Amino acid sequence: MKKKITVLAVFVLAIAAFYYFDLGRYLSLESLKTHRDQLDAFYKANTWAMILGFIAVYIVTVALSLPGATILTLTAGALFGAWTGTLIVNIGATVGATLAFLVARFLLQDWVEKKFGDRIKPFNEGFSNNALNYILFLRLVPLFPFFLINLVSGLTRVRLSTYFFGTMFGIMPGSFVYANAGANLASIDKLSDIASPGVLGSFALLGLFALIPTLYKRFQGKKNLPPEVAEAEAANDS
Repeated sequence: MKKKITVLAVFVLAIAAFYYFDLGRYLSLESLKTHRDQLDAFYKANTWAMILGFIAVYIVTVALSLPGATILTLTAGALFGAWTGTLIVNIGATVGATLAFLVARFLLQDWVEKKFGDRIKPFNEGFSNNALNYILFLRLVPLFPFFLINLVSGLTRVRLSTYFFGTMFGIMPGSFVYANAGANLASIDKLSDIASPGVLGSFALLGLFALIPTLYKRFQGKKNLPPEVAEAEAANDS
């Protein structure tokens, strides 16, 4: 319990410091456009320090579920280029999401299972058995807040390695879209210019493709069930 309180206190203090010092003012499209030349000059003079520092900032932002990941992704594209920026963002976002996942699991999983164990057991089993497909779907379809997926996944029994690689591959398309937009920063007036309906629709289709193996497995499982069991499951689903 002391360890949990310590971890929680560190996270709360870090989040409070972010808002107290109004650090969010640096994570805006206007700020990026204003300071791009300065950041670019620093990057050229201190290449590795800039890359490692940027990854560290991205990890902290995602791990603490702070706003600003979108602007950071645009910044990565503007400074490092679309492809290198995507790689750097992928490292920072995946590690940060994994830390958030671990913290949620460490702080809340035991409590959630004790309080809602019987009710969430079917969901937990279904999610764990098809974890990679579900995580890819959640990461690809831009309907679910990034931080919420981190926290909720931490409360399930999904394996850490599955979550890590599902996140790493699932965020690549979105990371590239925003990093590529950052590489063409002058053409962006507002963030909504990036996520067009066509782009969002493409992500949704990718997410559905990720679910096909799970849906097929579920269909085949029901197809092979005895008639009386299939009827009982159909009644429960309805």
